[in-house]
Parts: sequence; C-alpha cells; structure tokens
Amino acid sequence: MKPKKIPTRLCLGCQKTKPKRDLIRVVRNNQGDIFLDKTGKKSGRGAYICPDKDCFDIARKARRFEKSLGVKIDDGIYRQLEEELSQSGQ
Repeated sequence: MKPKKIPTRLCLGCQKTKPKRDLIRVVRNNQGDIFLDKTGKKSGRGAYICPDKDCFDIARKARRFEKSLGVKIDDGIYRQLEEELSQSGQ
C-alpha cells in the first residue's frame, strides 16, 4: 500500500514548504473580508503563514499577503491578523 500523501504549502514569511496542518491560512472571501482560518476549510482565496510572529512580520513588510490575496490590505486588518495570531497561543 502506498503511503498517504501529506499536502504541503509555502509559508509567505520564511518561504519554506511545510505540511499544510502546521501552517495558518489567511483567507479573502467573496465579500473582500480578510481573516485567519484555523480550520483551513473556509471558502475563498487563501495564503499560508507559519504560526510565528517573525514570519508574519517578514510577509507583511514584503507585501506578500497583498500579492497573494490580490487586494490592498489596510493597517487595521494587519493589526487584527497579528492580534489573532498572538491569541492562537504561538
């Protein structure tokens, strides 16, 4: 029997490929709302980030969230995402 394939995704911060379950998904839905999706199953355009503040800061500074999600992101949304990330216990 073949071993089960583990899905991998690229972190926007450190640019390393990691298992999908180890990353946190940032989603832009059809209404244009941007939020963290800890389950990884909500509908919308997604981008992945390590649960690490350093990776978040690198991705924010390089505007990788904006490039990946295809929209301009306000500082308020970045603050909200950073707050949610810190509350997730990492």
